[in-house]
Amino acid sequence: MQSGGWKPPELKPPLLIINCKNYRAAWGEGGLRLASVAEDVGRRFNVTVAVAPAAPFLKYISGGTRLPILSQHVDTVGEGAATGFLAPSSLKEAGCVGSLLNHSEHKLSARQVATAISLLRQEGLVAVVCAEDVSEARRLARLRPDFLAIEPPELIGTGVSVSKARPEVITATINEVKAFSPQTRVLCGAGVSDGADVEAALKLGSDGVLVSSGIVLAKDWRRAIEDMVGPMRAFYRA
Repeated sequence: MQSGGWKPPELKPPLLIINCKNYRAAWGEGGLRLASVAEDVGRRFNVTVAVAPAAPFLKYISGGTRLPILSQHVDTVGEGAATGFLAPSSLKEAGCVGSLLNHSEHKLSARQVATAISLLRQEGLVAVVCAEDVSEARRLARLRPDFLAIEPPELIGTGVSVSKARPEVITATINEVKAFSPQTRVLCGAGVSDGADVEAALKLGSDGVLVSSGIVLAKDWRRAIEDMVGPMRAFYRA
């Protein structure tokens, strides 16, 4: 359990983010077990691993692990009369270090993304913004998010990694993002299934990967996470 004054590790590259989505395997106790395995593997490999649980389990999982915890989404609202919305300040209270934004399964307008980034920063939280293609990445880079994850939606959940199937998308995204926001870290998502996919993404210049079913639905979480963080040890960046 977290102790008083404890702060989660910084989200530094190379970074593995595990998006649990709403897979039942990662609900409640299952999610806590996944986070515990990820914490142990990340510590042994000296690689930063973060987990994004489903919203009902954020506080429970953040309270039982020293991993950095991300929300899967945040709304552009403050505290008070905002029934059914996730306020950035509530994420901080739940122990999150930040949030995913604009995933292809939960799209936002550019204005909403801009507002969400601003609200997260007011709370000292990190924004991990998803983009479907190079054009969207270019537009969102102007908002200077902390991280931008390129995830072609047609490859999500297919087991066919963008780093192998469409490597030019990663290199083009990195070039576009760095032109507008040099400090933004670029992550690779969509279809990432194993260590070879991770290594390919890092060799193309990615600062890490955003993965979901490749780990959450794996029969052996430890083996799946070890396989993906293994190649990361050779890719430390300042």
